[in-house]
Amino acid sequence: MATREITKDNLERTIAENEIVLLDFWADWCGPCKMFAPVFEKASDEHPDIVFGKIDTEAQQELSAAFGITSIPTLAAFRDGIVVFAQPGALGAPQLGQVIDAVEGLDMDEVRAKVAEQNRS
Repeated sequence: MATREITKDNLERTIAENEIVLLDFWADWCGPCKMFAPVFEKASDEHPDIVFGKIDTEAQQELSAAFGITSIPTLAAFRDGIVVFAQPGALGAPQLGQVIDAVEGLDMDEVRAKVAEQNRS
C-alpha cells in the first residue's frame, strides 16, 4: 500500500479504522524529511496491512501543534487507536523495521492497562 496524505479531516477516521497507523510529519523544505521519505514509502509497500500516513506540517499546522511537533521528521505510531511511539529524526530502513516489529509485537492488553493506570493518576 502506498502512503496516504493525512489531514485534520481524515486523521481520526484513519486511526479509528486501522489497527496500526504510522504517521510521518514532514515538510517540503526539510532535508532529513526528503531522505526519510523513500524509506517510509518502501516500508509502506512491504507492509500492506499497516497504514502509512504523511502529514505535511506546513499545510496541517493545526495537527502539528496538536501533536506537539517541534522537530521534523517525526514518526508517530498508533496501535488500536493509542499512540505507542513518537520520535523525531530520520530513520534508516533497519530502524524503521525495528519500530514496525515492536509495534506489531505489543501486548495491547498490557498497553491499555498502563494507559488506564496513568489516567487514574
